Amino acid sequence: MHPARKQRLILVVLLVALSSAAVGFVAYAMRSNMDYFYAPSAFAAGEVPFEKRIRAGGCVVPGSIVRDNDSLDVRFALTDGEAELEVVFDKILPDLFAEGEAAVVTGKLQQDGYVRADQVLAKHDESYTPPEVAESMRGKAKCHGDTKI
Repeated sequence: MHPARKQRLILVVLLVALSSAAVGFVAYAMRSNMDYFYAPSAFAAGEVPFEKRIRAGGCVVPGSIVRDNDSLDVRFALTDGEAELEVVFDKILPDLFAEGEAAVVTGKLQQDGYVRADQVLAKHDESYTPPEVAESMRGKAKCHGDTKI
């Protein structure tokens, strides 16, 4: 093999190895920042890991919102039409958060079976439902009506 050709081959192999290592490190670093989405029925089935950051979504169950008089704590339930999930949130809720409307929460599943949320996202207009919630509710009742999705 010609020496110039051998140098190019070594350079290409080295670049491929370094690029692969860089992609591997980036993927490993991003792994801890991924939030997996689960529907309330997945919580009922025991498929969700405890104390790991996750996202959950569904419709806020009418009559389930309970506010603490001494703090910002709010308890409410989310449903996907099959199961309900209790959520505890200790910050100010979004303005569009309401009973019977779609919501997505980010937080951790506690050993007691509820999600301690650190973020609550509410839909932004009357015709929008978050894609994760719409997918988990496919074929079931919509959040603010009895028609099917």
